[in-house]
Amino acid sequence: MRNLDKLERAKLLRSALRPRQLSVARKLPYLQRHLIAALFAAVMTSSLPAYAQNAEQDVIDAVTDLFDAMRNKDGEALRSAFLPEGRLGTDDTEGWISSVTTSEAYLDEVTFDEVVLIDDNVAMAWTPYNLYVNDEFHHCGIDLFSFRKVDGQWKILQIDDTRRTEDCDPERRGN
Repeated sequence: MRNLDKLERAKLLRSALRPRQLSVARKLPYLQRHLIAALFAAVMTSSLPAYAQNAEQDVIDAVTDLFDAMRNKDGEALRSAFLPEGRLGTDDTEGWISSVTTSEAYLDEVTFDEVVLIDDNVAMAWTPYNLYVNDEFHHCGIDLFSFRKVDGQWKILQIDDTRRTEDCDPERRGN
């Protein structure tokens, strides 16, 4: 039975470690191998630190605030979401803000499956979205946001997007 236990342990170790690591693992005493494996598993399965999760949520909140302001046709809130040099594609933001705030249509853009990357005071958000105009599905795509943190707040430097009507899930209304 003892040989079978060693065999099972060897199979388990081989499945958990790459071949290059296996030769090193054979040289380590039994307890050290298991402690290292436990530590490796703990590191790989732990979630992001709370501060990183909060920072990511702050970026997503900045995206949500922009689209809340768009839904409410709140020009001041839309302007405050951007840095003064902020852009939409190759255009400045003022034309877009004017078109949103004067439109008779109700614009509702919802994002989901957001991916956020942050390094110090810069961030990027990749946000799949659906756009509804007067509660009717209009198109879907990806919004790509570039942010800078200024005075503790994430401000939009750049937004680029894609737009399509095929391969969309119009029923998707957020997370």
